[in-house]
This record gives sequence, structure tokens and C-alpha cells, in this order.
Amino acid sequence: MKPRTLYRKLVDSHTVAPLDEQNVLLFCDLHLMNEYTSPQAFAGLYEAGRGVPMPGQNVAVVSHIIPTHPGRTRVITDPPSALQASNLKRNCETFDISLFDTNDALQGIEHVVAPEHGMIRPGMVVICGDSHTTTYGALGALGFGIGTSEVEHVLATQTLGYRIARDMRIRVGGRLAPGVSAKDLILHIIGKIGAQGARGHVVEFCGPAIDALSIEARFTVCNMAVEAGARGALIAPDAKAINYVFERAPEIARNHGPAATKAWAQLRSDSGAVFDAEFEFNAGQVSPQVTWGTSPDQVAGIHERIPEPDSLAEGPERSSAERALKYAHLEPGTPMEGLAIQHVFIGSCTNGRIEDLRAAASVVRDRQVVPGVRAMVVPGSGAVKAQAEREGIAQVFIDAGFEWRNPGCSMCLAMNDDVLGEGVRCASTTNRNFEGRQGRGAITHLMSPAMAAAAAVTGKITDVRQLGVEL
Repeated sequence: MKPRTLYRKLVDSHTVAPLDEQNVLLFCDLHLMNEYTSPQAFAGLYEAGRGVPMPGQNVAVVSHIIPTHPGRTRVITDPPSALQASNLKRNCETFDISLFDTNDALQGIEHVVAPEHGMIRPGMVVICGDSHTTTYGALGALGFGIGTSEVEHVLATQTLGYRIARDMRIRVGGRLAPGVSAKDLILHIIGKIGAQGARGHVVEFCGPAIDALSIEARFTVCNMAVEAGARGALIAPDAKAINYVFERAPEIARNHGPAATKAWAQLRSDSGAVFDAEFEFNAGQVSPQVTWGTSPDQVAGIHERIPEPDSLAEGPERSSAERALKYAHLEPGTPMEGLAIQHVFIGSCTNGRIEDLRAAASVVRDRQVVPGVRAMVVPGSGAVKAQAEREGIAQVFIDAGFEWRNPGCSMCLAMNDDVLGEGVRCASTTNRNFEGRQGRGAITHLMSPAMAAAAAVTGKITDVRQLGVEL
């Protein structure tokens, strides 16, 4: 048999039937839903009189619209948002679909909730009406976002008409230096290959630097691959990934441990498999990264300066930089380090996990948020929140002057009541810095949790390595 990439192995193993040379009918092991991409899909089911034949392979989470204000009971006061949440609950009850509802103790962001409860296993195909479904590639699962019409199709058939992507391999050698994180690595990669650099491809990340990452760090890398235009991201499952799943799905370890381990060990690209595109990076050359513009690829190392648009290729790249600098109220040549900020947000499906909060807490411990800066920490799920409180991490943030919030998407995007004001400059651990992403006229600088924490306690974009913190 011709050598195959991991991606093609996953597609082949889930192909129900070929449709043509480029498209297949793909079986979906798990379909995740949220409150804002599912209403029209359910309406289509009602109108056609269809049911959901495999409800157990569908799970819903209320995450994007939910308020995160502290308090035991949460009430969605915005009428349209409340309607979305109540409709999702009604639809899930009608079709017998599991739901992490507004006040569920384990509620959170779908891409944090699913893996932490053992729902994601190597070799699966996982889909969701959200682009950051690529996150699950960290466990060797093919995850990708779908549109509303496709959500209806999956609910009705548990299959999806799928156009086969091209293969890309990104090999990362070396090792990340202390104070440099997975978030810095993926921002560096996006900056080098561009926001469309992986367009049309599923990216397989490999190499010593990837092997050295924790599973939570791998989630961050795969989560943001979509910001380079990738249709999916994969990391071949190793012992770390298998142990992660076994710890969260003990019934598999207990009943099928040896068989699962053997099967999952085969989930890797064959020797001699051909990729359509390949890149190589050295993790040792990566420094803490900060975005300066309105696209994740408009990024620079902490000790670099904002580029002159004239130094960029004439055309879309240069015009995009000019527009971004105007929006962000920045001048070419401005150093990234020392730029004053007014807000800090730590959270999101990119960096709202327990390891992220531990890293940030290690920076703010025995320090204070600078007067004039508002700083927020929003755990990625109820389970993360509870663990952070047990470990004393929450109290570290509270003592430093951070707001300790309830879980949810929160200020990652302006779909709830956590919204930045116009002109407010935010150090954010989220995944997108588009115009208006966190509020109309708001300015977002993407960075790692440790870097965001450093900004909170200094009032400016700061190289966290200069604070003498062991990370």
C-alpha cells in the first residue's frame, strides 16, 4: 500500500462512501454544538420531520453568550442571547442530546470541556460549528469547524460531505527556552508562513519541540493553526496523549487499555508519506511574541519593533499593515516592549486551561495589578475553575487585584457582556485580534498567559523573562 499521512489515514478510516475525486461522505464520531450555530439546524430538522438517529454522539455546550460575572447562579439577561440558550435546551431535550447548560457545574468552553471529560480520543473525527475545533488534533483526532447547514446534515445522518484537504507538515526542532511558551511558538509560525500560509491544508506538527510539549500546550498549538488558514491540525498521539485520555476516560483504560494503546500507536504518518508542503522551525530561536496589528500573523518578538509598511510586499500585505496600524493607533518603528495597556484578559479556548492559569499565577504571585489597569481571569470550564480554587491559584489572582470570573468564552469575542470600550488596549491570551473582535474600536494584542500577566503587573507590554519568574 502507498505510504499515507496521518491525515489520510483518518479520512480513509471514516469514509462511508466516495462522492468524487475530491469529496467523500465522512462519518463523524463526535459532533459538538453551541448556542449560536445550532438554531437554524434544529429548525431544519423540525421542518423536515427528521430525527437525530445517534444522539449519544452529539453534545451541546452554552459558552459564547454566557455572562461570566462572579456568583453561584448565572442569568443571561440579554433577551436574544437568553432565547438562544433556552432554545438550545429545548432542542437538546427534544432530541435527547447531552447539554452543559448555563448553570451546569461543569459548563465551559466547548473546546475545553470536551477533552477534559475524555470525549476526545485518538483517531476520531470531531466536528463543531466553530473554527477552533482544530484544537483536538493535539490528541491525534481530526477536528474541524463546519457551517450551520452542515450542522443540520450531521444531526440527521452523523455524516458530512467533506472535501479532502492537502497535507502539510511543520517540523519544529530544538526546544523552547524558559519563559517561551506554546502560544509564542504558534504565533511565531503564523507570523512566518502568514494568515493564509496553510490555507486548504491539514497541518501535522512534529519534531522534538512538539514532542516536549504537554498536552495542554499542544491544544494551544492546534487551536491556533486555523489562524494560518489550516483546515485541521494534527499531532501523532504518543504516550502523553494516550495517558491523558486514559486518565479522563478510565473505562477505556480498564476495559480496552492494551487494544486501544496498540491501535492508537498506529496513528502516525508512514515513512515515505508525501506532504504537499513542508516547513521547518527551530524552537530555540523563538522569543515571547506579541501581535501589533489586526491579524494573528501581524506579530513580532518582544524586543522587535513594529515593521514599516514600506518594507512589506506591495499589495494586500502592505495595505493590511497600513490599515492595522491606523486602527491600533500605532506608528511604524514603535518598540513592542513598553507599550502601555489598559486591560488584561486571560482565558479562552486557546489559553483558559489549568496549565495556563498556573503560568500566569506564577508571574502575579506577590505582585499587584497596576492602578488604571483592569485585569480579568476567566477559566475555560467549571472543572478548571474548581481545580484552580483548590490549588490556591484563584486566590493568587484575587490577592493581586484580578477579577476571578465564572467560565465561558467571555472577552474572546464581543458576543456577551464582557466587551472592551473603544480605544482600550488589551493584552489578551485569545486567538484573534481582528478589528472589533473584543469590542468596537478595541485594540487587542495577542500573547501568552505569562506575558499577559506580566503586562498586568507592569501596566505595559513586558518581557516576562525580565521579572525573574521561573516558568
